[in-house]
Amino acid sequence: MTDSASPPVWQLNATEIVKATHSGQLSATEVVQSTVDRMHSVNDGLNAIVEPLADSALQRASELDKAHAAGAAPGPLHGVPVTIKINVDQQGHASSNGIPALKDLIAPDDAPIVRNLLNAGAVIIGRTNTPEFSFRADTDNPLFGRTNNPWGDHVSAGGSSGGAGSAVMAGMGALAHGNDIGGSLRFPAAANGAVTVKPGLGRVPAWNPSQTAERGMLAQAMSVQGLLTRSAADLHLAMPVAIAPDPRDPFHVPLPWLGNSPENPITVGFTKNTYGFDLHPDVSDALDNAAGALRDAGYVVEDVEAPMLDEIGMVAYRVLMGEVKPLMGAAIEADGSSTLKAIFAEYFKQFPPYEGVEQLQMMAKRSFYAREWSLFQQRYPLLLSPFLPQPFFCPDRDAQGAEGVREALGSALWSYSMNYLGLPAGSVPANMHSSNQGKQPVNIQIIGQRWREDLIVDAMVAIEKRVKPVCHTLWASQ
Repeated sequence: MTDSASPPVWQLNATEIVKATHSGQLSATEVVQSTVDRMHSVNDGLNAIVEPLADSALQRASELDKAHAAGAAPGPLHGVPVTIKINVDQQGHASSNGIPALKDLIAPDDAPIVRNLLNAGAVIIGRTNTPEFSFRADTDNPLFGRTNNPWGDHVSAGGSSGGAGSAVMAGMGALAHGNDIGGSLRFPAAANGAVTVKPGLGRVPAWNPSQTAERGMLAQAMSVQGLLTRSAADLHLAMPVAIAPDPRDPFHVPLPWLGNSPENPITVGFTKNTYGFDLHPDVSDALDNAAGALRDAGYVVEDVEAPMLDEIGMVAYRVLMGEVKPLMGAAIEADGSSTLKAIFAEYFKQFPPYEGVEQLQMMAKRSFYAREWSLFQQRYPLLLSPFLPQPFFCPDRDAQGAEGVREALGSALWSYSMNYLGLPAGSVPANMHSSNQGKQPVNIQIIGQRWREDLIVDAMVAIEKRVKPVCHTLWASQ
């Protein structure tokens, strides 16, 4: 039990929860009950969790408590409340992907990420919202409606894991599952002030038992599963769970979470280049804050130019559109809303899909770009960069024609280029932006060597020593 001077249990991060449940200071039931109460209190205004699972969560928490009392060793996430995005299979629940036509697509089994979380003792309290086809930087769909940002209606909750980002920052779960094919973990992290690391290719096993066909090769190469948290340290706790092997993903890379200790001090490349897009002063200050924190922690920070970043970013989106158009175009036309169809029409204008031989050539060129980055990263194992050049955009910005798509997606070269390269990239708040509409966090990006997510998380932990997690600022304002 906690005393009256302690914060509400729902405010505890995952690391604090595990310490308390392992020691017996808190039961899993107490943790989950507090989080469920928080969900009942705030979710109606946010619409982040579109399938609440309070009853089953409390039942599972009770079972965990009974097992612990009987002498069973608690798992590494014992009693930690988590959410699952509705585009990933959880046995017995619909993997709707925000599409009315898929509202009855019931998963026959758990996806690897869900199984791994449950095996570690986590408790699923609900399933979170995503845009149609999980293919927007904002979260709204005809099936469940719009997810709102806990910082206010002046800022989008991001996408496609917008429900996950909104939920975790509002206190509805200490961990939130999400996924990322072009930025869908980092967009909601940046929008809501959460922390995440987009894993590298093959790091977290992935597969949906409900799927009837394999995804396109580029989607397989760019899409990854991950977690959003409120503190960087929670990623060191939870990501080793997420990366546990699963034979259903034949391309999973079974490496340990912690790699070999690098030579110290680590040299971090530092760039503010936004490739023709205006860099907002608050984003510039966020980058300076992060660079200063890294220097304080003993890193060497050097100004650099990243190899061919603008070229890679544009190629990445065009080649992805080159796969999406033939493989998903018919489904979008048949099952997408008029809003989504208009957004995709603008995508295809601004990022003309490669076709035929050119599409194959540009898919093959991915190896060239990745090799150049691998060589660059021999000197710079980490790179500090912008994520977006401006504070996060307003709701529905990507539905506001050419300029809206250009601001929401066109300026995100630093985002989807990393998916194309298969490199890990983290997002952490490093500043706040204030306007007459309200406050919002400003996140920066840390890019790492292939399969060295642990080094990214170390750097984000160092940044948090200077720029504290913004959740306390958020909760104090409510």
